[in-house]
Amino acid sequence: MATLELNAENFQQTINDNANLIIDFWAPWCAPCRGFAPTFEAASEKRADIVFAKVNTEEQQEIAAAFNIRSIPTLMMFRDQIIIYSEAGALPAAALEQLIEQAMALDMDTVRAEIAGQAASG
Repeated sequence: MATLELNAENFQQTINDNANLIIDFWAPWCAPCRGFAPTFEAASEKRADIVFAKVNTEEQQEIAAAFNIRSIPTLMMFRDQIIIYSEAGALPAAALEQLIEQAMALDMDTVRAEIAGQAASG
């Protein structure tokens, strides 16, 4: 599956319309970002059950600011419109695959219950 390029027009709809989404926040001048790009693309080709997307932080500064992106590359994973992972740094292919497997194994009912519990107590 091709990697989507996200912008202000399609960002929110992409989150809302996809149960499983991984976003790579990057910039053209960032050497680690360019180095991670083939790994991200290869993972997108293997996983048809997940939408892979990219946000160019130079062109989409408002999105990067809204998600408090301070360092790139940053990977952010959504399941059922909930951010379940957000971390800066390029990952080797094996680590990315392991992260995806762990994310897909999460029981989202448990995650939602934990979020509700945190909201109620704080």
